[in-house]
Amino acid sequence: MELRNLASFVAVAEQLSFVRAAQRLHLSQPALSAQIQKLEEEIGVQLFFRNKRTVRLTDAGAVFLIEARATLARAQQAVERVQKADRGEIGRLRIGFVSSAALAVVPAIAVAFRRQYPEVTLDLMNLRTSSQLKSLVNKSIDVGFLRMPVTQDQLQFTVIHREPFVIVLPADHPLAAKKQVRVSDLAREKFVVYGRRWAPGFYDAVIHICNRHGFSPEIAQETGEMYTAIALVAAGAGVAILPRTVVLAQSNGVVFKPLPSSAGVSEIAIAVRKDNRSALLRSFVALATKLGN
Repeated sequence: MELRNLASFVAVAEQLSFVRAAQRLHLSQPALSAQIQKLEEEIGVQLFFRNKRTVRLTDAGAVFLIEARATLARAQQAVERVQKADRGEIGRLRIGFVSSAALAVVPAIAVAFRRQYPEVTLDLMNLRTSSQLKSLVNKSIDVGFLRMPVTQDQLQFTVIHREPFVIVLPADHPLAAKKQVRVSDLAREKFVVYGRRWAPGFYDAVIHICNRHGFSPEIAQETGEMYTAIALVAAGAGVAILPRTVVLAQSNGVVFKPLPSSAGVSEIAIAVRKDNRSALLRSFVALATKLGN
């Protein structure tokens, strides 16, 4: 059954005139009559009583008018939705993020994207960097927010947020009262670190900072969550080097001291598969890159 024949039927039913309906559709009257005849033959039901003077719907035609209008509306809706999908304005995105990005990066991006694309569903999942890499490769998530540095041949990374590292000390630590603490002051301290198995690049970056200042840190405790690392520092398990925003979000029982700019910065990147050609994903990455800082 052709949609154009349904549209022609609706036009005749609304005009109750083949002449006026043909004018509305920009068809010749014989062509319109042929379409209606074909439609009636196709469904095996007479839709109109018609003679030279009048045209009116049969009872079956009145029922068919309701269904034809609904079918045409659904077809138009399908066209509009697929056009939105092609523009990246509709669909579902599965998003992984490290917990340390939940404060500084992800909420603002998610809210802004939902405001701009209200018909897109965002599934947000708290995943460690190592889990995100696996999930991106096996296509169980579409995009990830993770701590750099990271390398993975199948993925593309775009840095969207940079922040300085800070030294985190228990509030009662002897160095806590000093205005400035150098990395070398920590040479004899025990360290709490974000474990290498969960974020190898970040772990190596912290170790490298210590190595550049003449020592290898003694690791007292590894953890898979930066906020847990802060709690362990507060409890006296050791000291830590962490991104500033993480400590700002949970500073009870600890103090933090800035590191010199030469220590580098901690970066959060948005990661996607290189082979993903989704317009929706392109829209999300574009907005995330614009809003990142």
